[in-house]
Amino acid sequence: MKAYSIETGFFKLDGGAMFGVVPKSIWQKSNPADGNNMCTWAMRCLLVEEGDRLILIDNGIGDKQSHYYLHGNDTLVNSLAAHGFTPDDITDMVMTHLHFDHCGGGIRRKPDQTGFETVFRNATYWSSQRQWQWATHPNPREKASFLAENIMPISESGQLRFLSENEELIPGFRVMFANGHTDGMMIPHIEYKGKTLVYMADLLPSTGHIPLAYVMGYDTRPLITLEEKDRFMQEAADKGYVLFLEHDPNVQCCTVHVTDKGIRLDDSFPLSDI
Repeated sequence: MKAYSIETGFFKLDGGAMFGVVPKSIWQKSNPADGNNMCTWAMRCLLVEEGDRLILIDNGIGDKQSHYYLHGNDTLVNSLAAHGFTPDDITDMVMTHLHFDHCGGGIRRKPDQTGFETVFRNATYWSSQRQWQWATHPNPREKASFLAENIMPISESGQLRFLSENEELIPGFRVMFANGHTDGMMIPHIEYKGKTLVYMADLLPSTGHIPLAYVMGYDTRPLITLEEKDRFMQEAADKGYVLFLEHDPNVQCCTVHVTDKGIRLDDSFPLSDI
């Protein structure tokens, strides 16, 4: 098995929204904001190659929502090409959840501008049944993050399938569910080079979110996030999981350990160091 970090560029979101009840005087030490209180975040995807399967986890924002201050030189297509791949090579597109910054890159406008089409035309698009139901019947709080143009073309293409919790997509690749951020979010666990590599999605956006109370204002059920995060982080520390961070602007991977102040950052490093 081989794994590759796929950088798709950066965007900006409000720092207060990203850190919830944590005061700016604290969170700005790890994630400094600009004059509009906006912080820079990565949209980092993970590509897993195993035999004839090429599995991409999340796909960034794409080019349909440019008002989120998209910047940086990396793109999904260019990052795939750097490893010798094209979108047509992807066999499985695993969408942790259907918020625009995680699935928008999987759908593009048709060349004639008459509608939308899937970017990965040879891939199965994997979601969870719970997340799909949640996203296609959105609550008012999340409606702005679930955009029909990013979601409905997947179903219309016939490429949509669903994964169950703890189901293995391939041997050594399974998903757990988390429901505090949004219902039915999938957290892939991958057995890789003797380690458990976990794609954190929005359960842990960045190293700045490691302390337990650092929960995003975007989470629909923050108390459930606290429970899920507490349980997972204890397990990650005990078992030495490598955490792959989707949104950290500087850090690809990290490990955590137990301290007298709770779970804290242990080490940070690029995926290639595993």
